[in-house]
Amino acid sequence: MSRFERHLFICVNERSGDDPRGCCTSRGSVKLLDYMKKRVHEAGLKGKVRVNKAGCLDACAQGPAMVIYPEEVWYTATSEEDMEEIFLEHIKHGRVVERLQSQFPPRK
Repeated sequence: MSRFERHLFICVNERSGDDPRGCCTSRGSVKLLDYMKKRVHEAGLKGKVRVNKAGCLDACAQGPAMVIYPEEVWYTATSEEDMEEIFLEHIKHGRVVERLQSQFPPRK
C-alpha cells in the first residue's frame, strides 16, 4: 500500500542552452511545481497527495514533464491553467486530462 493516494513528480532538470532537447526548468517547471504544491496545500490534501521535484524524467523535449503515480500518467503542462486543470480533474476527481497527456514511444 502506498503512503500517498497520489504522488506527483515534476521535472526541474537544467541543461545547458546548447542541448537540443531543452530543459524543463527553462520552460517554467519550477513555477508550475510551486503552483501545484500551493493548490495541494490549499485543498487540505497534504499527506494524501505528495508533490516532488524530480531530476531528469527524460521527457524535456516535450516541455515541462510531470508523472503522477500510482496511475503512471505522464503530462506536459505549460501554464498554471494547465496545472489547475490537472489538479481539478486528475488529483481531485481521478480523471485523466487527455489533452495534456504526454505520449511517449513504447520502450524497446
